[in-house]
Amino acid sequence: MSATTAYIGKSVKRVEDKRFITGKGKYTDDIILPGMVHGTFVRSPHANANIKKIDITKAKAMPGVVAIFTGAHVAAVNGVPCGWQVNFKNGATMKDPKHPLLVADRTKHVGDPVAFIIANTREQAKDAIEAVKVDYEKKGCVTNPAEAVKPGAPLVHDDVPNNICFDWELGNPKAEVDEAISKSAHVTTLDFVNQRLVPNAIEPRSYIGSYDETSDKYTLYTSTQNPHLIRLLMCAFVLGIPEHKVRVVGPDVGGGFGSKIFHYTEEALVTWCSKQIGKPIKWTSERAESFLMDAHGRDHVTKAEMGFDKEGKIMALRVKTFANLGAYLSTFSTCVPTYLHGTLLQGLYTTPKINVDVTGVFTHTNAVDAYRGAGRPEATYILERLLDLGALEMGMDPAELRFKNFIPPFDGVKQPGYQTQVALQYDSGNYEGVLKKGLEIFGYKDFRKQQKEAAKSGKLLGVGFSTYIEACGIAPSAVVGSLGARAGLYEVGQVRVQPTGKVSVFTGSHSHGQGHETTFAQVVADKLGIPMEDVDIIHGDSDTVAFGMGTYGSRSIAVGGSA
Repeated sequence: MSATTAYIGKSVKRVEDKRFITGKGKYTDDIILPGMVHGTFVRSPHANANIKKIDITKAKAMPGVVAIFTGAHVAAVNGVPCGWQVNFKNGATMKDPKHPLLVADRTKHVGDPVAFIIANTREQAKDAIEAVKVDYEKKGCVTNPAEAVKPGAPLVHDDVPNNICFDWELGNPKAEVDEAISKSAHVTTLDFVNQRLVPNAIEPRSYIGSYDETSDKYTLYTSTQNPHLIRLLMCAFVLGIPEHKVRVVGPDVGGGFGSKIFHYTEEALVTWCSKQIGKPIKWTSERAESFLMDAHGRDHVTKAEMGFDKEGKIMALRVKTFANLGAYLSTFSTCVPTYLHGTLLQGLYTTPKINVDVTGVFTHTNAVDAYRGAGRPEATYILERLLDLGALEMGMDPAELRFKNFIPPFDGVKQPGYQTQVALQYDSGNYEGVLKKGLEIFGYKDFRKQQKEAAKSGKLLGVGFSTYIEACGIAPSAVVGSLGARAGLYEVGQVRVQPTGKVSVFTGSHSHGQGHETTFAQVVADKLGIPMEDVDIIHGDSDTVAFGMGTYGSRSIAVGGSA
């Protein structure tokens, strides 16, 4: 292989940037189909309210209005599914209430959709919103997950006692951990809220549903991270349509960060409605609507306790979390505070006893799902805050406390691995070496001297630490299936050499800012010994790429690239 065709590890110009910086990117809202009409939603201003009556008579008569659908029209359509099953400690199945496309009887959070207005223009559809008259009977609501489980709290779903979706546990038996905590020379306790986050990608969610009567086939254009996953969930679980009858296209996407992984009700609704009216329907979220309706992140109420011996060695960790799931279960919502969170609570430390207890809770808020790390940052935050606070309480240097507790270096060969208390086994690591190198580069000893000198003149200098491990590229279907995933998380890649000698690469991994068209082309060009410009990366269309599970959890090059 010549130097000109060795691409892996080299800095190259991004292939996709020319169309983006010249404004030639094509996003869902840029697409205009013949005869296309526009949709908008009437959304509840109340977090919990009975719908006594909806009057759409005046709205239907307004200029340009094509159709209006309410919850009664879609009552027979299945709700949007949750893709991960987490059971109670006693083995009972988690509570999984229906997440309807439109609410018919009772709203469960602010923004819950009660009607879908379709008109010739977006402006006409918006004008008709105020003409829809909804008679609400407001009821009490609860938004804090720790409060929602208390007796007498307002119920989100009448058939879910105490608003508890599941309770879940991982690690050592609680009695063992309780005993270790009780025998510790020092116990650091931390009560905190890992606050709810609102996603805010540059491109808001946008969908176009289209139905072709001649072929009896649907097309959904969607700003998604996972075209094939959306097709699977929408076809198999919501609309009951054979997958070969549905094409899902994810064109250029202006950011997702997790918030565009999930199957949203609006995707299924525009697809279903397009057949009812015989026209393509576009809906694009407004920014205020995005803040209300895009699946949120985090929202944990946690009490964490870490016990140390008199030398500062960690004896045990006990964590109790109430995880807010919102009013409905989103696609990956249940695995985020459990299998993506609890399994990271060993961190880099030799903690011999760990018990993680998580209660998943329904509240009168928007759904919570995977966003920016999803579960793993929450776990790291717990551990690193406990180490820093413990060091402060015991009068120790925070770096030294970490060195005392690091898992010793191992290489996965002579020392095959480190079995954690929370299911996973590490196969390699030198955590002590990483921190030593970081402190050396920073000049830690000199900084501590500067810090003391600065304090004499009333100046404050600070330094913070976070030493952590990440779980990325989750993939093996057998593994995730055993942990409750309701679909395999495989990835698909196909390399096709064309008669001209050019190469087409088809991948189920979707790009929404990560640079797949460059990175994947580097891999293929390097391995085949051809110029990068001879490689064309194709993704985002379920009719072109046979299968795939999309982009999330830092899996693209690890799983999609390997495929």
